[in-house]
Amino acid sequence: MKNKNFGKVAVLMGGVSAEREVSFMSGEGVLKALLSQGIDAHAFDPAERDMSELKREGFTRCFIALHGRFGEDGTVQGALELMGIPYTGSGVMASSISMDKVMTKRIWRFEGLATPAWSQVTSAAQTRAAFVQLGSPMIVKPAREGSTIGLTKVMALEQCDAAYALASQHDPLVLCEQFIAGDEVTCPILGDTHAPQALPLIRIVAPDGNYDYQNKYFTDTTQYLVPAGLPAGEEEAIAELAKQAYRVLGCRGWARADVMIDAITRKPYLLEINTSPGMTGHSLVPMSARAQGMSYEDLCVDLLAHTALDSAGSSDSARTIA
Repeated sequence: MKNKNFGKVAVLMGGVSAEREVSFMSGEGVLKALLSQGIDAHAFDPAERDMSELKREGFTRCFIALHGRFGEDGTVQGALELMGIPYTGSGVMASSISMDKVMTKRIWRFEGLATPAWSQVTSAAQTRAAFVQLGSPMIVKPAREGSTIGLTKVMALEQCDAAYALASQHDPLVLCEQFIAGDEVTCPILGDTHAPQALPLIRIVAPDGNYDYQNKYFTDTTQYLVPAGLPAGEEEAIAELAKQAYRVLGCRGWARADVMIDAITRKPYLLEINTSPGMTGHSLVPMSARAQGMSYEDLCVDLLAHTALDSAGSSDSARTIA
C-alpha cells in the first residue's frame, strides 16, 4: 500500500471553524506522516486559498484534516465532488447529518439506537424549560460544533441563561441533553458503510470528569485506557452499537463514536459521531489503531488509500485492518 501511486495529495487543514487551531495540529501530523512514506503531499488551508486551486494545481486526492463547520459538515465534501477529487471520510450527506447533533440523534432514535434524551432550543427561556424537563445535570452545547466548544454542564436552573448564551455564540441552534453519569468511552471505526470495522475502545478518565477542550488537547492529566477494562461483553456490545450508528448515518472511510455508559444500569448511550476525527498527539483514533498494531503513518496511508467520491459509489479498494 505504501508504494501505491497516490499522485499529488492535498492535506486540508486550518479552515475557518472554531477548531482551526486543532485542525492545524491534525493536518501537520498527517502531512509529516505522508511525506515520511514518500507521498507527494502538500498543506492546503481553505481559509487562505480558493478551493478551485486544487483542481488547477493538479491535486488528485485530498486528506481532510479539517474539523468543525466548513470542513466536516458536507460543504468541503460537496466542493470536492464537483471537482471530481476523491477525499477521505464520509460523503456529503453523511458529513452534513453527522455534524448536526440534533439530526443525528433523531435518526438514531428512529432506528432504535440509545441516545440521551434531549431538547432543541433557540432561547434562554426554552433552555430553562428543558432543564425542568430533563433534570440536573444537563448538558448545553451548540448543535453543530465539536471539541466541547461552547459546552456547559448545568447543575441549577439559574445557570441556564449563561449556558444558552455561551452555546448560542457558536450556533443559533442549541442542544440541551440529559447528562449520563458513568464511564465515557469512544469507538473508532474504519471501513465502508455496510462493512465497518471497530478498532479497540478507549475509556477516557479526565480530571474531575471534565473532558473539556483544554483536557482534550493541551494537558497530559487525562487518562486514556486501552484496553478499556470494561466488564465482560460490554466492549463487544458497544462496538456493535457504534457500527450500527455509523451504518444508519451512511458514514464511510472512518469516524469515531462517543458513548456514555450509565454507571448504574451499564446501558450505553450514543452521544455523537465525528466524521473527521482528530489526528493530534492527543487524538484517540491513532491511539486505538496503535493498540491494534497500526502505526500513525500506516493509519494515514490506509485512510488515503480509501478516498472516495459519492458519485463513484465506493472507495478505491477494500480495507483490511492489521
